[in-house]
Amino acid sequence: MEKMDQLLGLIERYKRLGIDSQIDYEKFYLYSIITHSTAIEGSTVTEIENQLLFDEGISAKGKTIVEQMMNLDLKRAYEESIRQAKQHTDITIDMLKDLSRLVMKNTGTVYKTAIGDFSSANGDLRLVNVTAGVGGRSYMNYQKVPAKLQDFCDWLNGQRKRTLSMSERYALSFEAHYRLVTIHPWADGNGRMARLIMNHIQFEAGLIPAKILKEDKGNYIQALITTRDTADISHFLAFMADEMVKTLAAEIDTYIHSSGQGMEETTNGGEKKQKSREKILSLLTEHPDYSARKLAEVIGITQKAVEKHFSKLKAEGLIRRDGPDKGGKWMVVSSDTAT
Repeated sequence: MEKMDQLLGLIERYKRLGIDSQIDYEKFYLYSIITHSTAIEGSTVTEIENQLLFDEGISAKGKTIVEQMMNLDLKRAYEESIRQAKQHTDITIDMLKDLSRLVMKNTGTVYKTAIGDFSSANGDLRLVNVTAGVGGRSYMNYQKVPAKLQDFCDWLNGQRKRTLSMSERYALSFEAHYRLVTIHPWADGNGRMARLIMNHIQFEAGLIPAKILKEDKGNYIQALITTRDTADISHFLAFMADEMVKTLAAEIDTYIHSSGQGMEETTNGGEKKQKSREKILSLLTEHPDYSARKLAEVIGITQKAVEKHFSKLKAEGLIRRDGPDKGGKWMVVSSDTAT
């Protein structure tokens, strides 16, 4: 998948820049994941407000107790998930219920039904049928949930034990998210739990965890609906890969500009520019369809820097464009003068 290749290239650059080696990186990245996950469910608490809440115990002014407890509960659930991910414990129904209990500990509700009471604050599986909003399709009958959830655990544990590449591990985590939210085991907190389990698999494998940005909530929901309607998981996988590409690209750009490395990439003298030039010619020889954006990700420089190299190489007659910008390809005329 082209988008997954783009994601892997960004991850390589992300690590090469050392973004994940900064002080308190893991803590602040987790705070961001939590903030966006609860925002999708209606929380208006910001990342800065969560940092003060989590680290200093300072309540966010003007924010409701429910919003703040939602964030504190999800933080505790993530801490327990990360602990278990490091131990590579099996995914079981009891483990999922316990994590759900933490997610909903202070915001859950007791439901009274004809067949008995259950509490989302205790992580109990639902004993009622639910729909996906007004006019939405119904999720599976509650009576089928325990068996389907066991099937999910069996499938996921089997997949986790396989030797998988990084891209396959990401695909597994994205699919686990989709499968769990489709089962919809609980009356509340299914979205937060699905995102948490996706991240759990990523934490376990030492991957950069994915986050779904609050501003992309509409596209996120549509990707879930389209995948469900077509029974084609590729729709959700593509959305998640695209979301990670967007997130990592933005963080790389922020890091480069804040650290001054962007200037180094374009002004650090002949040797670095020459190496980039050589890499561009070499890559275009093997991959004439590569765009400036793709080359930037692979080489580890900015897209603007690649475009400057393009201009010079074309002026020197070393490359030319065969066909339109979209659908065309680059032709390397000669690389003899590139060294």
